[in-house]
Amino acid sequence: MIWLSESFRQQLPQPWRSLNEAFKITGDIYREPAGVNRRTLRFELAGQGYFLKLHWGVGWKEILKNLLSLRLPVLGASNEWRAIHKLHDLGVETMQLAAYGQQGWNPAASKSFVVTHELSHCISLEDYCMDWAENPPLPAIKHQLIRRVAQMTSKLHQHGVNHRDLYICHFLLQQPWQGGDEHLHLHLIDLHRVQIRDKTPFRWQVKDVGALYFSAMQAGLSQRDLLRFVRDYSQRPLRQVLAQDQAFWQAVNRRAQALLNQK
Repeated sequence: MIWLSESFRQQLPQPWRSLNEAFKITGDIYREPAGVNRRTLRFELAGQGYFLKLHWGVGWKEILKNLLSLRLPVLGASNEWRAIHKLHDLGVETMQLAAYGQQGWNPAASKSFVVTHELSHCISLEDYCMDWAENPPLPAIKHQLIRRVAQMTSKLHQHGVNHRDLYICHFLLQQPWQGGDEHLHLHLIDLHRVQIRDKTPFRWQVKDVGALYFSAMQAGLSQRDLLRFVRDYSQRPLRQVLAQDQAFWQAVNRRAQALLNQK
């Protein structure tokens, strides 16, 4: 099975009719984890940048290793394909799909790929906030970003989605941006491990928000900033949240501290 967006199809010299054509693409390799049959590369077509993620047979050994560690293995590109569609349905800004393909039903041996448009003129929140502790931004800028990240995370969790790698480096801020919610475009990326259910379990909400907190610890956020996030994520008055959700936020703090201790 191969799907090509109309704009991507028009730029190809000839339509891809097999996965082999995707696997022949060359470009700048961005990621190729050791021991995992997965590669991410950037290539250009008609002056447009794209990212291609290739997956091929992870093998039963890798599948069993993940299951024995109580982790769901990433079996192919279909997970990211579904996640991108889900985020678009929810109105959460993310990547734009260009192509997708899958071949074979054996999860240990199947091959698949996904192509997304490059998000140009973007900076990760990790880089954007890197010097905030020494050079604080305008309060309005900081508050708008906190509110948007909190709203995006809340929307995911309200609709049964958890990210599993929700660090601020995976939020890409469109540039230029000088402030104002109407001009703020923040894209959530790295969706290959996303889980989608009818309802997001408590522990996975804690892991996502704990990871966010951990990754933002060096951004010079004040106690008031953290409470803004709590309020905007919960979408209820702060007094009510602190009275009713104490166990959740304590668990988030423990998760963030545990990640900090692992550094």
